[in-house]
Parts: sequence; structure tokens; C-alpha cells
Amino acid sequence: AVLLHGPLFDLVWQARRLRRSPPLAKAVASPGAVSGERSEVASPPARAALSKDTDDRVGVLLLNLGGPDRLEDVEPFLYNLFADPDIIRLPSGLEFLQRPLARIASAGRAPKSREAYSSIGGGSPLRAITEQQARAIEEALAARGQPARVYVAMRYWNPFTEEAVQAIKHDGINRLVVLPLYPQFSISTSGSSLRLIEKLFRQDEYLAACLKHTVIPSWYQRRGYVSAMADLIERELLGSSFTGEADADRRGDVQIFFSAHGVPTSYVEEAGDPYKAEMEECVGLIMAEVRRRGYANAHTLAYQSRVGPVEWLKPYTDATIEELGAGGCRRLLAVPISFVSEHIETLEEIDIEYKELALESGVKEWGRVPALGLNEGFIGDMADAVLEALPYVGTITAASVPAGASLPNSTVPDLLDAYDREREALPPPVEVWQWGWTKSAETWNGRIAMAAFSTALLIEITSGEGVLHALGIMR
Repeated sequence: AVLLHGPLFDLVWQARRLRRSPPLAKAVASPGAVSGERSEVASPPARAALSKDTDDRVGVLLLNLGGPDRLEDVEPFLYNLFADPDIIRLPSGLEFLQRPLARIASAGRAPKSREAYSSIGGGSPLRAITEQQARAIEEALAARGQPARVYVAMRYWNPFTEEAVQAIKHDGINRLVVLPLYPQFSISTSGSSLRLIEKLFRQDEYLAACLKHTVIPSWYQRRGYVSAMADLIERELLGSSFTGEADADRRGDVQIFFSAHGVPTSYVEEAGDPYKAEMEECVGLIMAEVRRRGYANAHTLAYQSRVGPVEWLKPYTDATIEELGAGGCRRLLAVPISFVSEHIETLEEIDIEYKELALESGVKEWGRVPALGLNEGFIGDMADAVLEALPYVGTITAASVPAGASLPNSTVPDLLDAYDREREALPPPVEVWQWGWTKSAETWNGRIAMAAFSTALLIEITSGEGVLHALGIMR
């Protein structure tokens, strides 16, 4: 636990209030919430608290991972991933090999990844969907009386975070809400993007002096989000996945299977990542809403996309599917809970790999809840979250900031200090000599790439000649 006092506590407390507003527990228990009654519940508008300054230029920055648009983009996309020390951590003193290793690893992993992307149409739909979400949130804000420009910032592919920040500067935005498209906070997702934004803010005098901003760290507890997820689950329970009228009495046999993106256990136990706690609370809130509507289905939460031999959050999705099948589960409804857009982990890992595993394990009927995408309730809730965040916009001040110190009064560093205090020394998700192999195309690593790197490095050390010199990587 992190103990916070004074102004820092106030800032983080305000940010945490945003993701908890409006409280689901109160909304569910309200007099109008009758069991089984279907109703749309909107978040209370925050327009009264907004500044009326006509010079205000409001922006919203959506954060996401990114993905290759075409098959030819796969290798450079993998390079960007592997070049990030938060993805592959080299031992102290060997950091200068990060980029050479990234080049070799991406070349070694690209064929497998291209195969996976080929199976879902030749590229990731993540950029197109995220840009559609940005336009939809813009329109929802305009409909609520708040003009704003919404920008997309991908961590590892176009449009890159650096490009989005420059566009914000070019457009003269002076009030910014940073909205990660991850319902739950993790130092490996939202935290990674916030670390980069912190660096960009620090390097630019205009951003440091003129841009006011706030961050919504996570929003899994919002009523609109929870209701939208419950809507999607209910639609699948009533829909074609588990058949018609004759099966109405058997809907209770469907196991609701939440599959979340995994993170190394060390992130939670050593670095204090709140991801696991937030994920468990999120699933509990969604299932409470599903049960309020009259469904008593059993549910399970498991974690997918683990990498290498290090321990990741358990239970693992693949092992859990096998256990459910062996235990007699015959009807399974998969719910991708970390993701608001379709991409490789939903379209390939869940729809192809895990479906195949489930059927092999004894499951007879398989269904899958779609990602939220452009769901109207979800988009409206994100617009409401932005409106509620605007009164908490703070000022970044660059004056008298010593090298290496956090910027005073800036929400990004404050949140990182609260959630990611050890961001300069995170536990490594994959040590360079611990690489394993996984079929998932967005958790790339592999023994082939590791063998290539080890061979090349040995040649360079012993002879001063070899693959790295031939490629012009080392001189």
C-alpha cells in the first residue's frame, strides 16, 4: 500500500473519485432498480462545473497499445515492442544491446506473428476501431455541449504517442483529459504510456508551462461501463450462441468465462500494481449487475497471454479451460474483460486458439461476447467521464525542476508516484535468457530469436566479426 499525504493525496484521491463515479452499488440499490427491469442509466452530467472561458481548447488523449495495420508492418511493430525495456529487460551493463537484440528478435518472431495476423484478415483492426471510438466520443461530447478534439496515442505503432502530443501542441489545446482505453490500471499498459507522456512533457517547454491536464487512471467501476458489459453478456445468453426458445431453461448451464490479459505476478507482489485487485472487483461488479437482471450463471476469471517461464497471474486461461471441460462444463461464454476493441488477442487467441482448446477439452457449445467497440452506452459513458474529469484539470509547472525530479503539480507524475513508484526499476516481465514460446502473436518472444541473438553475440565477442557487423548494427 502507498501512504499519501497533503496535496499529492488530494490529487490522487480526486483522480480515484473519477473512476468510482457514479458508484455502481448505489445505482444498483436505487428504488428504481427492479430485478429484471431493463433501463438505461446515464451518469450525472458535469456541465455545470465546466469553465466558460471561451479561450479554452479542450482535448482528450486516448491511450492504447497499437498493432500492425498490414502484414509488412508486423516486423517493425515487433521491433518497437522488443526495443522497450519494459518488454525485454537486459542485465545491467548490457543496455546498449537493446536495439540490436530487438532487431534480431523481431526478425525471428515475425513469421509466426504474420501467420497469426493473416488468420484475422492481414492486420490488426485496432487503429481503425480506436479512431472510430475517438470520433464517436467527440460527437458524444458535442451532443453534451462540450466541443473537444479527441486524439489517439498508440504506444508501439501509428499513430504514435509522440505524434499525438505534437498534434495537441499544434492545435493549441490547453485543457487535456488523458483517457487510457484500459478499464483497469496496470503499470504495464496505462503506466507504460504515462511514463512516455511524462518524458514528453518534461522535454517540451510549451507542454510543461501551458498545458493543463488530468488523467483518468481507470474506470472499471463506472455504471455505464458495467451496464454495457452486462448488456453484451445478456445478449449472448439470449442469442444464437446458445440457441433458441427450447433452450431457455438451460441458459443457467452456460459458464461465463472472463479472460483478462495477464501480467507478471512480480508486478503485483513487488511493484504494487493494482491490476489484479481492480480486475477482480470489475468482474464482481459486472456479475452483480448480471445477477440483478435475473441470471444465476456461474463465472470464472482467468488470465491469458503469458510469456516465458516466469510466473504470471493465475489461473491461466488455457489451463482453466481444460479444467472446466474435464469437470463437465459443456457450454462456455468467453468474455474478453481487459479489452474494449477487437484485436489479435480476441480475434486470434480467444476466437481461434481458446475455442479450439475448449472443444478439444469437452465443451460442446462456445460463445464469445464481442468487445465494446462503438457500443452506444460505452461511448456515452466515456464522454461523461471526460466531462466529470474537466473540473480536476491541473497545471504542469516546469520552473525550478531539478534533473531527475518529478514535475510539481502535474497529474501524470503524481499518478505514477502513486501507482508506479518504482517505474525506473520495474520487475522484468521477460529476462533475456528466460524467453519461452507462445503462439499468441502479441506476446512475441521465442527460442529461435534467443538462439540467434546468443550466436551473434558470441561471434561478436570472440572474433569482432559476424552478423551484427554485417548488418551494420555494431561497428
